[in-house]
Amino acid sequence: MKNYSICLINFFILMFLSLMFFIFSLIFLFYEMVYFVEWDLLIIQTSSLVMVFLFDWMSLMFMSFVLFISSLVIFYSKEYMSEDKYINRFIMLVVMFVFSMMMLIISPNLISLLLGWDGLGLVSYCLVIYFQNVKSYNAGMLTALSNRIGDVLLLLAIAWMLNYGSWNFIFYLEIMKNDKIMLLISILVILAAMTKSAQIPFSSWLPAAMAAPTPVSALVHSSTLVTAGVYLLIRFNILFTDTFMGKFLLLIGGLTMFMAGVAANFEFDLKKIIALSTLSQLGLMMSILAMGFPKLAFFHLLTHALFKALLFMCAGAVIHNMKNSQDIRDMGVLTNFMPFTTSCLNVANLALCGMPFLAGFYSKDLILEVVMQSSMNLFSFFLYFFSTGLTVCYSFRLAYYSLSGMFNESSLNCLSDEGWGMSKSMFCLMIMAIFGGSMLSWLIFTSNYMICLPSELKNLTLVVCLLGGMTGYMISSAGFYFSNKSLSLYNLSFFNSSMWFMPLVSTIGIIFYPLLLGFKSFKSMDQGWSEFFGPQKIYFYMKYYSIINQFVQNNNLKIYLMMFIFWLMFLVIIMFI
Repeated sequence: MKNYSICLINFFILMFLSLMFFIFSLIFLFYEMVYFVEWDLLIIQTSSLVMVFLFDWMSLMFMSFVLFISSLVIFYSKEYMSEDKYINRFIMLVVMFVFSMMMLIISPNLISLLLGWDGLGLVSYCLVIYFQNVKSYNAGMLTALSNRIGDVLLLLAIAWMLNYGSWNFIFYLEIMKNDKIMLLISILVILAAMTKSAQIPFSSWLPAAMAAPTPVSALVHSSTLVTAGVYLLIRFNILFTDTFMGKFLLLIGGLTMFMAGVAANFEFDLKKIIALSTLSQLGLMMSILAMGFPKLAFFHLLTHALFKALLFMCAGAVIHNMKNSQDIRDMGVLTNFMPFTTSCLNVANLALCGMPFLAGFYSKDLILEVVMQSSMNLFSFFLYFFSTGLTVCYSFRLAYYSLSGMFNESSLNCLSDEGWGMSKSMFCLMIMAIFGGSMLSWLIFTSNYMICLPSELKNLTLVVCLLGGMTGYMISSAGFYFSNKSLSLYNLSFFNSSMWFMPLVSTIGIIFYPLLLGFKSFKSMDQGWSEFFGPQKIYFYMKYYSIINQFVQNNNLKIYLMMFIFWLMFLVIIMFI
């Protein structure tokens, strides 16, 4: 009972804060206000330690969505994690996670931003290893080390910011843009954001982090951790618009989107399919951001948070009912046994595909139309639209396995809709996944906009989605034939399903060899030559001279005088004889 009360208290507090921040964000948006809050932590004579917070409509609205989703996740966890003896610890970790994300959102200062950034990395490690088995430990270590690369790059950016005499980056963006030397900061920040948002070649940790409990996955993949990199680049967007790094980010985002879409079509783990769809959407956000549309990236960030949290919650309910099996091949005709859960799952799926008038449609369709209107090369254009088709393909594949096909569960099963706690959370998010996109489009884009395109291009998005959906459904319904075909092309299937060998590249190329190089340099330099010529040599000479010194000090000066007189007399006597 005590555990339940803690969950409910946190739920109500976070929900109240979410509503309050949302109202404030509307006021700030309507009046175009920006507030800088400076909090003097410590003042010693003329030196002061100041904490700076930035409140504008973007930070307040994002905080509102983070708190809204986290409150529903905590309410959902009350039932999902009911058998956990240490649910209090779990809830506290989730609250710390949310606090770290809020710290990152409201920081216009690189130092305080690093506190939130590192807090996310540390707490995410604790949450990924929560179930404490070998798979969780491996996934946690991969997550922590991949994110640590970004932490180091952010530290280097902090060191380089010393050239300006302040770490409040928000004031220096325009100057940095015109200063060629200071473009190094944009390179470091982009690479740091790529590690946190799991872009190529740092993509492998995102599916591995599925070892965490499902409520954590719902929070991580919707509004925290993976979105931190995108949010940071939205703040720094001036630096890489119309530069080489912007073009590089466009390519990396497109390739990540394409790679995740292909890998999801070869995957059979329910949570990993949804994780790869997150990776695909992050690539979409990064690439549209690199083209110079930060508002669009932020809009898709918010709409994606709503339906992705719902997808993971539904996946958690399905996994619970299927005796902890995550294999979609064990599913089938779930709609007969779990009508509410499968309804929520497929509303979220359709929102992800960009079904007209659901949340994802307003952001994805707008992004693709802006892409068609922009001047870009054919390769990037192909990556955008083919990846959109792949998204619809794996979404309909998932819909086929959950809604139709054969019933593959054992005859003795406990399939039913979950209890009221989980259903209430899913229902709230389903309402937002339906109406959230239109609400946000009216709020964020206050003036009317119209994108005028030829009818062929205007219908291209719809045609690509229809083709992708048909392909996914046909491949799934003819599963036996296509499974045999994929087995005959084993190497190609293995290459795509293993995310283009990205786990191998990340673990061996990015983590193992640098750590090995560091270990060898540590052994040969710190514990080798520098040790021999430095501390050890000093120790040897100090010991040698201290022995001589001690010998002198241990003997009385009178003895030396008496000996000296004795030998002098002895020499005189010898001379006279």
